[in-house]
Amino acid sequence: MASRAWNPCSYLPRRLQIVASLTTFLLFCLLFLGTSSPDDPTTYVNSVPFGPELRTGAHQVVDRLPALPKVPYMAPPTWLNPFSSPAHTPPPEQANSSSGEARWYADFKWRNPFSSSTTLDEERAVLPPLVERPPVYTYFDAAGRRKDEKSRQAEQDLLQVWRRAWWAQGFKPVVLGKPEAMNNPLYRAVQGLELEAEMETELMRWLAWGNMGTGILANWLAIPMAAYDDAMLSFFRRGEYPLLVRYESLESGLFVGSKIWIEKAIKEAIANPSINTTKTFFEAVPPATFTVDKSNTAIAFYSTANLKAKYPSIREKLSSATQIADGLAMLPPLINAHLHSTWQNTFSTGIAILKPSPEKTTSLILPAIDLARNLSQCATSPIPASCPPNRPKCKPCVSSTHMPITVATVFRNTSTLFTIGTVPHPYTLISLLHSRSTLDVKFIRRETARDSWTLAATSELIGSGQSSFFRLPALKDAVASEYGRARSLWFTAERPPRGDSEKDAEELDWHFGFVIPREPLDDGRSVTPVPGPERRPPPPKDEFGDGPRPSSSDLKREIAFFEQARLFLQRSGRSSSSSLKKLAGGGGGKEEKAAVQTRGIVEAWNLADTEVWKFVRAWNARLRVERRGWEEEEEDFLGKGRFAKWVDRVI
Repeated sequence: MASRAWNPCSYLPRRLQIVASLTTFLLFCLLFLGTSSPDDPTTYVNSVPFGPELRTGAHQVVDRLPALPKVPYMAPPTWLNPFSSPAHTPPPEQANSSSGEARWYADFKWRNPFSSSTTLDEERAVLPPLVERPPVYTYFDAAGRRKDEKSRQAEQDLLQVWRRAWWAQGFKPVVLGKPEAMNNPLYRAVQGLELEAEMETELMRWLAWGNMGTGILANWLAIPMAAYDDAMLSFFRRGEYPLLVRYESLESGLFVGSKIWIEKAIKEAIANPSINTTKTFFEAVPPATFTVDKSNTAIAFYSTANLKAKYPSIREKLSSATQIADGLAMLPPLINAHLHSTWQNTFSTGIAILKPSPEKTTSLILPAIDLARNLSQCATSPIPASCPPNRPKCKPCVSSTHMPITVATVFRNTSTLFTIGTVPHPYTLISLLHSRSTLDVKFIRRETARDSWTLAATSELIGSGQSSFFRLPALKDAVASEYGRARSLWFTAERPPRGDSEKDAEELDWHFGFVIPREPLDDGRSVTPVPGPERRPPPPKDEFGDGPRPSSSDLKREIAFFEQARLFLQRSGRSSSSSLKKLAGGGGGKEEKAAVQTRGIVEAWNLADTEVWKFVRAWNARLRVERRGWEEEEEDFLGKGRFAKWVDRVI
């Protein structure tokens, strides 16, 4: 056997061999590489910089280095660490999802207590998906109409009344004209027919409807006059019309159907050999073309026959050739008054103004009290105490019996009670309750209750013992559900629905479907035996709720604190997330930083109250965006400008 080379470490165990080898290597380095023999050892020691000299030299080296480009931060790809947990990303921004500081995201998870769990963003509120409004069409051809200014203005006012009423009921009103009829491929077949004037208008109306497709065709004097959840209106809102239906009591005032049935009916009418002698469309088609519905609970048709039978004063003016314009001018205020009284009859219990914190919050509900008084008063009408055609047994509005107005400390889910809710920001509520213009962390944490507004408002609806987070879905349902939004109006205290500007008043008109009275009447036009020159009801007796009645000086002081809080929120807003990013980057002054931080602390301490406030703010903002977007689409058809459809065109 060959002898192996001698290795002294081979006689040691394996682990000791490794230790011995490392020890030998370190000793070798210390002996031969770690020593120096300068002539004067102190010279070498003194040449090594230390302390201030070392710092000065380091600064000089750094200052001489070229500036490095700023590289944006990029998150590492997930494939570098396949075992890491996935990160959630915020949902993308949706079209038309912001207005001012309000931002929202439409999703079916809108009833979840907190929007941030879906959006991963504290500033975006989750709203229910926007419900598609089924179209309702009317036909108006200015050619052949009366040319005097009074009649023209009355017709434009009637069209505006028609549009406003259908919009408030959840529909998308569209005014059609002859251009839509000419776009229908069947228009050429109608050109060669010699028709009566009434039948020609009827065919143009149907051709325009057929060009648009499935939907509702209504006369511009056919107005929805019922509660929002009426069975007939609910059927219309579904937007599914399997048959071509006409209503017996409405004559030719309203039809519903799909595009295929509309086209079939037009072809049958054109093929009728006796079409030249007929005056109505349903007389020119076979009886089986339509499904006739004898029930009508929701549509008031102000036809010539109904006007002559039910409203003698208008009948007399329409019968006179010189007073037709005066008769037409009476229709818009009459229909508006009927819409208003129908709404009042729907909410027989009255109007409730929500005031969960009865002490020191009267200034928050003053706009709601003014709105409730306007809603409960009687509208101006040329025929007082009259009823709409579809509701002959209505309860007319008279100044002797007004709608009850109450101030409620809790929200009540009653179908016959209309609620006006004012939601304050937590900062505003704390400022008023504690009469403080400035807040700090110590005071917020030790002296204020959490989510006091949410807990108080839902104390009867939910009961006690439940957390504020559990109560949020119920409040959101009261604001944005189909049932809730028809029986309540919610707004933030910092942006109340004031009627002092025409723009704000118009928003309320489109919400309710009628023009809300702006000022009290003082001409004494009331119905006998109703006395009194004033129709506007007084403020509610329990205006201050369960709290003490504040003096005029206390109320002025409360209003001053409220204005300070409102200005503070404006200064700390625009939106909070962008302000925080600005502050993180070093921007903003000391006051701005302190305001944003204080607002963030208050909102973090009152998560539920903040969620309700942001939800209501976003809800109202989206309503404004939706309506104004629709008005922009219909701008050329509003009777304005050169290309108006409601007036004669100059070609």
